[in-house]
Amino acid sequence: MPSYKFRVLIDTDSGTEIFRDFLISSNENLEVFYDSILKAFNFKGGQMASFYKSNEDWDKGQEITLMDMGMNDGGDPVFIMSETKLSDIVTEPDQKMILVHDFMRMWCFLIELVETQSKTVSKPQILLSMGDAPKEDSKSLDGDGMQFGETLDLGGDFDDIFSDDEDFEDDDLEGFSEESDESEFY
Repeated sequence: MPSYKFRVLIDTDSGTEIFRDFLISSNENLEVFYDSILKAFNFKGGQMASFYKSNEDWDKGQEITLMDMGMNDGGDPVFIMSETKLSDIVTEPDQKMILVHDFMRMWCFLIELVETQSKTVSKPQILLSMGDAPKEDSKSLDGDGMQFGETLDLGGDFDDIFSDDEDFEDDDLEGFSEESDESEFY
């Protein structure tokens, strides 16, 4: 079973690049991926959350919810994380997704498929960790979060984080901590 390497960046107001690289089985469901992301960023969870398929402009597309919410506004069934495998939604070599965790605080995680590997993994792994995650309760509940249908303004640095720039130097890894390929996330 192939595995996916994803880069997951948390969108913060600080302008600091904070992300984790994951290796996860393509056969794993989105709920396991969601739980792995929360754990990697030291978030407790217990909030509503949804993944959204996305495009090059980081627009929200198809929604995959944490819990069964019935039908959406258009009367179409909603996909559920525990019933949706990563391989069901990864349809492009550079597939992008958005994860919104806690709709009151609007924590947004921007996810991009970096590569598909033939290596089989039994549990999600963190391959690379950059930056200290913010505290889950550090965002206010005052409604300043992103509104539905709003396009994310990610600035120019975001493209650099996901680029396949061949001029990438070892000096560019300052501040990174590399995890062993053999270390399991759980």
